[in-house]
Formats: sequence, structure tokens, C-alpha cells
Amino acid sequence: MNRREFLKASGVAAAALALRPATGADRPAKKKPNIIFIMADDLGYKELGCYGQQKIKTPNIDKLAGEGMRFTDYYTGSAVCAPARCNLMTGKHGGHAYVRNNSEVGGWDSFRGQIPLPAETVTVAELLKQQGYATGAFGKWGLGEVGSTGDPLNQGFDRFFGYNCQRHAHNLYPKYLVGNREKVSLEGNTRGLTGEKYAPQVIAEKMLEFIHENRDKRFFVYYPTVLPHLALQAPQEDIDRYKGKWSETPYEGKSYLPHPTPRACYAAMISFIDRQVGRIMKLLKDLKLDDNTAVFFTSDNGTTFLKGQVDYEFFESVGPLRGLKGSLYEGGIRVPMIVRWPGKVRAGAVSSHAAVHYDALATLAEIAGADLPSDTDGTSFVPTLLSEPSRQKRPEYLFWDFAGYGGQLAVRMGKWKGIKHGVKKNPDTPLELYDLDGDISEKTNVAEKYPAVAAKIEKIMLEARSRPENKKFAFGRYPD
Repeated sequence: MNRREFLKASGVAAAALALRPATGADRPAKKKPNIIFIMADDLGYKELGCYGQQKIKTPNIDKLAGEGMRFTDYYTGSAVCAPARCNLMTGKHGGHAYVRNNSEVGGWDSFRGQIPLPAETVTVAELLKQQGYATGAFGKWGLGEVGSTGDPLNQGFDRFFGYNCQRHAHNLYPKYLVGNREKVSLEGNTRGLTGEKYAPQVIAEKMLEFIHENRDKRFFVYYPTVLPHLALQAPQEDIDRYKGKWSETPYEGKSYLPHPTPRACYAAMISFIDRQVGRIMKLLKDLKLDDNTAVFFTSDNGTTFLKGQVDYEFFESVGPLRGLKGSLYEGGIRVPMIVRWPGKVRAGAVSSHAAVHYDALATLAEIAGADLPSDTDGTSFVPTLLSEPSRQKRPEYLFWDFAGYGGQLAVRMGKWKGIKHGVKKNPDTPLELYDLDGDISEKTNVAEKYPAVAAKIEKIMLEARSRPENKKFAFGRYPD
């Protein structure tokens, strides 16, 4: 019997025997809050007003930050979609995670979505469900096709609505979305540049319905919105709010759909996310759930490098950081993190605590009073949220093992950042070392100046990695 089967067969009390117990001191004493975890898709570190964005308006997210805590040194677990989502859901860093790249199942003639999480995986949704939370995921999944072991309904979620497959999510006016395990047709859409039903709007409505339906229960909402990932598509009324503000070079459409005003559309997509955040907060207030709901907002990785569509230099999308999506330099992995939790998180707080997506499982588990799997890599940052720095455990290092874009490894150890590129072709490629305290742009490689630090990071890179086990995937079906 694997660990998942044990959990389901034995219930919470027996499950505690197989898990590392959290001490009473680690758990909030009052009523367990609802939890909403919002994750944008390819949103850069500096694309929100509260992080210094000047051109794109995000008043609702900025208000969220003003009423909660904003992290300056928060990281995704990987530089692209699927592995970042795996890190978040499983609490494992790239050296131990099952998904380490945007790997897909089948070829063009038999495409079946992304590699699924194995059956024995324990996700944050499953831990919270064990604590009585109604669990819903709304947006982009990317961790296993419909009916597979990685299907969100097989990974702790009671409800799923959105895009099961990442490639399917490359159009925001699709012919259908997935509701649990069924196709939900979107009439009037042809997968063109526009249509009658904007998928992010439909998904947001379903997410708000879930909150309303579970208002008398304890709920966990995972909202991995597909925005502002390409293609450039937004409702025209949203685009019109930015149209004419800036000069435009039309995108003619080589990798994604063309668009006549890419800057205006990209800004509109981010403002669309912001509006949904505002709707969430209004609904919580209307339902009198506002004071007992912890709301998290982050991104899965940095801004896309496709400059003809997203003008990251014009928007200063990652500010002074080096690198973009697909890179383990800071611009590819340092992302926004905002947490609002009334009565717990001090309004207007700013934290430099270095945390990462694979810390989310431990953090949400502590909030919910759940026990942790013994093999988690994450560390709860609840003490930081509660302004209790003396209780905050600080791991020796943060670690990234990313199989994509030639193979990359990275370690952050205090102020030091070590990174390797091209390890697939050359496992012995030299380490680059940067002092983030004085060189946040990672311009000056100081590996030769600090050989002992470089050697220690090299040792971590070797010891923190493991090869994914070869497993036979249990596939279901994926709608045409």
C-alpha cells in the first residue's frame, strides 16, 4: 500500500503515524481560515504597481499588498510552468521533484498533455482536504491529463475547471474548457484572436461560484490563472483602456496569434487579473469571510522572453534583475508574493525573508493544522507572516534543478547565488557566483574571488539532486 492509499484508507488519525507531526506551537490557535492561493502565469517581478510598475495599473493587488505583507525575496521553484506547479503542489524542490521540465506525453499525433504526477504523490490539496477543507482548482493545471494519476481530481481537489493541458491554454478563446473530467463547450469560439467567451472570464466565474457554494464550510481555492501568458488576447474593452497610450509595433504572429497593439493588450491582460482579485475580495467581504481568509498572490515564473509580443524592456518587467522565463538568473525565478491574512499579517509589512514555492505546502499545512509528509523540502514561513522572526526557521539554502533550456542548476545561500548553465552537454561547466547583496543584477562573477563559497555551493548541487524514478504512467483520456 503506497502512502496515498494509506492516507485515504486510514484517515487523519492514522495518517499521522506516517507523517512528521507538527508541534502544537507550530499551529495557529484560532479557527482555521479559508485559503485562496492565486498564481499568475509568466508575471514578472516588477509588473505590479506595488513592486514598482509605472505603466500597468493594478490597484486591487496593490491594495492587497497594503493590507498584508509583500515579499521582496520570494522565488518560484522553477523557470517554466509545469515544474513550478509541481514544486508548489508537492513541497519538493527541483532536485527531488518528479516534474522537472515542461515534458509532454505522446507526439504530435498522440498528444496527451503533460507528464502526470504519480499516484503516491501527496499534494497540498490532499493535506488540506484531510483537514476538512473543500478544495477547488480553477485555471491551468499542467500536471497530468484527464483521468491520469495526475488529474487534479486524483490529487486532492474536489473540483477543477479550466485548462487541464498547458498547450491547450495557448489560446484564450478555446472551443472548450475542462470541468472536472468533462469537456465544457464555449459556444461562439473558434480558437481565433477573439470569440464570444473569454476563457479567463469563464474560469473566474466558476471560481467565484465555488467560494459562494462553500461559504459555510472551510475552503481552499487554488487559482492558477492563465494570464498574462501568451497568446496576446483580452476583451476589447480592456484593451481600449490602454490603446493609444503608447506607440505600437504590431506583432505579425510567428509563435502565437498576431496582435495589432501588443503593449496595450499585455497591459490589459495584467489589469484583467487585477480586476478578478478585486472581485474575490469583494465577494469575501459580502459573504463576511474577509476576516478569516488568507489570500496569497504570486507568479509561476518570470516574464516571457518573446520580446516581439511582450516588450519587457518597455515595461521594465523584471526591473534590475537579469534573465527572464526559462532562466535561473533572478529575473526568471524571483517573483511577487503578497499575503493578506487579517488579524495575523500586519498591514503594510514588507519582508526580505527568502522563501520559495516549495515552502508553500509547509506554510499552508501549518495554517490548516495539517501534518507534513516526512520528505518535504519546504519550510513554513508562517512565523514570518506572524512577525515572529525568532521562530522562523531558515534553511541553509534554496535549490533549483531545471532540466530545460540546456539544463541549469542554482543555489541561493544567504547573500550568495551560484548558477550553472548547459549541464546537459557539460556537467562540469564552471559555476558562476554572485553576491546578491551588492549585485542583484548578477553582473559580476566572483567565483574566483571566493573559492570556498563556490566549492560549498558545488557540493550542495551534487548532494541535493536525485534522479526521477522510472515509473509507468496511468493514463486516462484527454478530450479532443
